[in-house]
Amino acid sequence: MQLGHLYKVSILFRDSLSMQQPRHVSVITISVILALVHGGLAQDLRNVTEPKTPETCISLEASGGDDTEAIQNALNNCTQGKAVALSSGIFNAGHFQIPSGVSLLVDSNVTLKAIPNPRLYGPHTCGTLTDTAGECRPFIEITDAKGTGIYGKGTIDGQGDMKLVGTNTSWYDMITKSPAGKHYNNPRLIKIKGSEDITVYQVTLKNSPYYHLTTAGTNGFTVWGVTIMAPANVGNTDAIDPTGSQNVTIAHCNVSVGDDNIAISASHAPARHISILNNYFGSGNGMSIGSGTHYGVSDVLVSGMTLVNTINGLHIKTGGSGGGIVTRITYENICVYDAEKPIDFSMTYFDYIGASEAEIRNITLNNVRIVTKGIFKFNGVSDANPVMATMNDVHIAKNSRWLSNYAQITGYISVDASGHCGWNGNI
Repeated sequence: MQLGHLYKVSILFRDSLSMQQPRHVSVITISVILALVHGGLAQDLRNVTEPKTPETCISLEASGGDDTEAIQNALNNCTQGKAVALSSGIFNAGHFQIPSGVSLLVDSNVTLKAIPNPRLYGPHTCGTLTDTAGECRPFIEITDAKGTGIYGKGTIDGQGDMKLVGTNTSWYDMITKSPAGKHYNNPRLIKIKGSEDITVYQVTLKNSPYYHLTTAGTNGFTVWGVTIMAPANVGNTDAIDPTGSQNVTIAHCNVSVGDDNIAISASHAPARHISILNNYFGSGNGMSIGSGTHYGVSDVLVSGMTLVNTINGLHIKTGGSGGGIVTRITYENICVYDAEKPIDFSMTYFDYIGASEAEIRNITLNNVRIVTKGIFKFNGVSDANPVMATMNDVHIAKNSRWLSNYAQITGYISVDASGHCGWNGNI
């Protein structure tokens, strides 16, 4: 695909193919490309606007010691609809829960640190290596709650890089140095489960010992203006993982981590009606859907995204053993710079071929710019079950590679992209 500028692709790929060897690709001389098609219902069904910080019920100052009990007591006694403010100092705490209808406010110039002591996140397997996966309680837990949130311009630090109490090992050492076949048991930073209308606004999350911000079975989840940071070389530090959740908006966030920047999954319930709007990704594994898609991922809009130096750009990862249908996914106004695999849609993730075939279909890309060369991968299962995607106004860099196996890609591709990505997908 180096000889011309604009190409129409309408083909069922069966074997690997590079852009230097196009097959059944016709050069188009017109310069007008299909108009952008908005995601329609492929998004959060709520009318989401920028959140407002709730009024304060009580303000706390750091004691210099373990503040867990003080924070928990304040949250338990706070009036519904109001927030406990951490207003001054560096707070140190272990696991605590935010009750339904109450919020936590981490003020500017305040840092809330997770004490690196596994006993605070029990059970006893926490902080150990085991033959089977164990469990830790998260640093901050929100369960069966409604109208709860975390607000403020301060920082929540998981201290994944700090030595565990009484050891010479950090949480990150557990991840990077654990022997093959062993499971490390680290706590998540924030875990939300079975809840409704949860908000995380403006706060900075950093150095989680495991995933930073996760939901399960939640209806109504807003993440707005949040910064998330972790080392690029530490895996399983996912930034935001909405799992089995619906009516989700993630907007205006800045994320650089060592694994998925966002990973939408449906391992225990469907994930649907999700809007990912105007976000910036630095290091990480990119904008992911999967790998667990058992119950189906649908109606997702990813719009106004810039990805710089991620491993993958737009990534759908599933397989036979993951099962499930990924459908009605729209990517629009996207810019990708310096990604190894700018687009990777695969139904054979980790070469899983199981009894339940996955499906990837009704995928639409509008106004997408891939300004540096990379590998484009589309892996379906069979002639009857290919990856199905439509490309409108998609521009890629020269000398890229196109690897396809059972994929039906239609639309228009221009091999003319270069330059740099700016915020919100601008070049």
